[in-house]
Amino acid sequence: MPKNKSLSFATRVVNDYSQPRPDDQYNAVVPPIYLASTFEQPTDGSTTPYGYQRSGNPTRASVESTIAYVEGAEHALAFATGMAATATIFSSLQTGDRVLLTSSVYGGTFLFVDEFFERRGINYDFVEDFNNLEEIPEDTALIFLESPTNPTLRVTDISHVVSLAKTVGAKVVVDNTFSTSYIQQPLELGADAVVYSGTKYFGGHSDVLAGFIVTNDSEWYASLKIASKALGNPLSPFDSYSIIKGIKTLAIRLDRQQENALKLRELLSGHEAVERVLFPGWFSTQEKEIHDRQANGEGALFAFELKAGLDFHEFSKHLNLVRFAVSLGSVETLICHPATMIHENLTPEERKKAGISDQLIRVAVGIEDIDDLREDLENALNQTIQNRK
Repeated sequence: MPKNKSLSFATRVVNDYSQPRPDDQYNAVVPPIYLASTFEQPTDGSTTPYGYQRSGNPTRASVESTIAYVEGAEHALAFATGMAATATIFSSLQTGDRVLLTSSVYGGTFLFVDEFFERRGINYDFVEDFNNLEEIPEDTALIFLESPTNPTLRVTDISHVVSLAKTVGAKVVVDNTFSTSYIQQPLELGADAVVYSGTKYFGGHSDVLAGFIVTNDSEWYASLKIASKALGNPLSPFDSYSIIKGIKTLAIRLDRQQENALKLRELLSGHEAVERVLFPGWFSTQEKEIHDRQANGEGALFAFELKAGLDFHEFSKHLNLVRFAVSLGSVETLICHPATMIHENLTPEERKKAGISDQLIRVAVGIEDIDDLREDLENALNQTIQNRK
C-alpha cells in the first residue's frame, strides 16, 4: 500500500509530500506550468523524462502524483475529460468480452456503451441491482459501477461486487466522482481502478475539464498509459495546474456542501410540492446499511421529484440564486433535469427502467449561505404550486 496514509485527507490535499518540492531556482511551493509541446533530446542516445507533451509533461506528472497521493493509490493518470478516462478504461476490452454496468450510469457513459460496444463486438448488460446477485456470466471481463448512481443515488455493495468479479476473473472499476476518497475509498474495498470526472469536486470552480484513473495495478496502469498516448487524450498543462489549485480546498468545500445538502433535503422532504427526496440509502434499508458501511458521508448531491402536475420548467424559471445547469461539485449550487439534460440519449423506456422520471430534478449543492439557498428553493416551489392553480 502507498505510504501516504499517515496524514489526514484534509492535509494531503493541501500539501503533497509524495514528491520533492518543485525543482526551480526560486523554490516555489507550487509546481510551475510547463507549456512546451516538445523537449530537447540528448544527441548521445540517452533518454530523458520528457520528449513530447502527449507522452508526458512535468505539470501533468505533478497533478498525477498529487491525485495518487490524495487518493492513497500507487498510480494516477490524468485525462482531458472524465469521459476520456472512462473511454480509456473501455479501450482495454477485447471483442467478445462482457461488461456489466449499473443501470443508471452517467449519460455520457451510457452514450459510449450505446454507440461503440455493439459495433466492437463487446457484450454488455445494465444491472438494476448488484446487491442480491449470487453469480455473474462467466464471460464478464469488466464491471463498471457507480455508487451512488447518477442521478437516482442508488447504492451498490462494492465489496460484494468485487467478490463476484473474482469468481470469473473480471476487473471492477468504480466511478467515484460523487464521493471522492474523502467520503468513499473503492480501492480499499477491492476495486481494481477508480475513475473520476476531475471537472467536479477536484476542480471545484466550474472552470476546467479533467478526468482521472487511479489504480494500484501496476501492469494495468502501464497499459492504460500507453492507451492514453495512442488515443491522444491527456490533460493539458494549464488544466493540470487548475486541478492542483482546486483540489487544495476539496475537504473544506465538501464539508460545507454536505452540511448545506442535509438542510436542503430536510426542507424539500417537508414541502407539499415534493413527492420524494433521493439520497444515498433512500431506496431501502439494505442500501442504507451498505452505504453507511462503505462511505463516511452522504455527499453533496441529491435529487427530488416534483409531484405530478408540476412542471420543472415552471419551477426552474423562478430560481434566482440557484443555477439551472448541468455538472456538479462546484462552489455554486446547480439544478438540472436529468431526463432532458444528462440522460437525454436514453429512450423513455430506458429512463423508466433506470428510475429517471420526468419529475426528477438533480441538485448539486454549493457553498453558499444556507438561508439564501433555502429561501430560493422554497420560493420557486411555492410559485410553481401557485401557477398550477
